[in-house]
Amino acid sequence: QAHMMASGGGSVQAGGSLRLSCTFSPPDFDRFTFAWFRQAENREREGISCIPYDGAPADYVDSVKGRFTISRDDAKKIVYLEMNSLKPEDTAMYSCAAGLVSRCRETIRGRDVSYWGQGTQVTVSS
Repeated sequence: QAHMMASGGGSVQAGGSLRLSCTFSPPDFDRFTFAWFRQAENREREGISCIPYDGAPADYVDSVKGRFTISRDDAKKIVYLEMNSLKPEDTAMYSCAAGLVSRCRETIRGRDVSYWGQGTQVTVSS
């Protein structure tokens, strides 16, 4: 059974950077669309970025656009989220999800998700 896990979180000051990694083990990794989600305390989970399986452009919510970059390395079976110019409001538990041949407009909303990974905490102090 495929296993998915996010890592790379930590505590940084505002303006700092972190790179999250999502590892996922299935043999057909390149057929999955991946999305990053975050959930802050007392708030609902939100999809913030998505990278499709078919080479189409990645998608971002407005709050992270221009600061975060999602990428994937199909050979290593890793998805990354490069986070720059971090703000205190980025503090949350970050997790990744995968949808088999799914569209980003669905996956980033938590639909057509086949796997959810364990999260990693990101804390940004002012």
